[in-house]
Amino acid sequence: MSDPDRLRDSTEILLPASAIDGLKADLEERFTLTIRQEECQVRIIGSPVEIKSASDFLARNGISVA
Repeated sequence: MSDPDRLRDSTEILLPASAIDGLKADLEERFTLTIRQEECQVRIIGSPVEIKSASDFLARNGISVA
């Protein structure tokens, strides 16, 4: 059985809301993701393949994804 934390790490990214300012539209256009605003954070949810690609895109744009 899969470890829930490991699965969550491969299907979502949690960042400060301001981290994707100016990139949200690009993320939504390029990838199949759900982007949810949660108070002062943004949760980016998608398949492991989409999350990996979105993480790479964010890294290329100077956003560190742990």
